[in-house]
Amino acid sequence: MPQVGIIVGSATDQPVMEDTLKTLTDLGVEAELIVASAHRNPKKVQEYVESAPGTGVEVFVAAAGGAAALPGVVASHTTLPVIGVPIASSELGGVDALYSIVQMPPGIPVATVAVGAWGARNAALLAAEVLGIKYAKIRDAVEQYRERLRQR
Repeated sequence: MPQVGIIVGSATDQPVMEDTLKTLTDLGVEAELIVASAHRNPKKVQEYVESAPGTGVEVFVAAAGGAAALPGVVASHTTLPVIGVPIASSELGGVDALYSIVQMPPGIPVATVAVGAWGARNAALLAAEVLGIKYAKIRDAVEQYRERLRQR
């Protein structure tokens, strides 16, 4: 059962988000990744988000470039935590996506991480930290990860 639902707006965003999947797997967190565009297939996004808690999803990570509506659309359909990852898919290098995700209106928060691969890894860690509030095994895995960082 996935604990983290990762949604990308385009298959071209998938390679960046492989870092999210790998990091979550390394921390012992179950995750799944789907491709569903907020613009091209909003119904699929809505159906996935609304049904995901029944499959075990407790946190969403949504990645998008350009106008980057996906994280906000995900957040509009759930009260579970949503973490947005801006993707550098336009000539603006991801700044457009960063601004789109971070500037959510009051009442529909989306936690926002760095653009690209750094953000993808940090989104996984943030999702694990959120889950670590409830699951000691995940909290311990995050603490061990941090310890390995200190040792480097």
